[in-house]
Amino acid sequence: MDDIHNIMAADCWFSLHPSHPIQFNQNPQVIFLDAVGTLFGVRGTVGMIYGAVASQFGVQAEVADLDRSFALQWTKASPMAFGQLTGATLAEAEVNWWYGIVFSIFQQLDLVNQFSDFPAFFRTLYHYFASPEPWFVYDDVIPSLVEWQSAGIELGIISNFDSRLIPLLQSLNLSHHFKSVTYSTGVGKAKPAMELFQVALATHHCCPQNAWHIGDSVKEDYIGATAAGLRGIWLQRN
Repeated sequence: MDDIHNIMAADCWFSLHPSHPIQFNQNPQVIFLDAVGTLFGVRGTVGMIYGAVASQFGVQAEVADLDRSFALQWTKASPMAFGQLTGATLAEAEVNWWYGIVFSIFQQLDLVNQFSDFPAFFRTLYHYFASPEPWFVYDDVIPSLVEWQSAGIELGIISNFDSRLIPLLQSLNLSHHFKSVTYSTGVGKAKPAMELFQVALATHHCCPQNAWHIGDSVKEDYIGATAAGLRGIWLQRN
């Protein structure tokens, strides 16, 4: 299931099938989309990338172990939102949040002491994920965005991401499709919190009932959007 251009609606989720093109009973004013897992994904797995960068620093780790540890630490982590921070203070909070995740992963695997300079490894990893190299845009995304724009529908992003999202969208050649980009660290709230959706709606001067939100997380995207009054749509990628 990897097509949002051809989409079949159900009550709380969208099953994807190429023989069922999207149908609007009434065009929404705005369609919001999640970022990671909806517009673009990681090439391979996070563990593959962490392992490849670690090997540049002379540390070998099993990809499967890294993937399992990442999933565990991600689940345990606090939301990526830090209140009303801006500028350098926000950037520092973002870095520190991710440093805690990465350090915990390698600490759990008893690999931290194998690095001669763990902070240097982390900086390399952090900046790598700000580049387009570890990401790919799903094949269905551009045709969908173009079709919706042709129908006069405004597009926005609502994502639990950090400030790297803005330059990343530019480097992935996606930014020009979107009128707004609302991300959790910029607002200080993370999905499924209602405030993130409210900020995005205000950018478009749009009432909740005139907006859709599409994303790959039931809790963050479907439940969060529905609770905020939008039409929540669960996108099943894989």
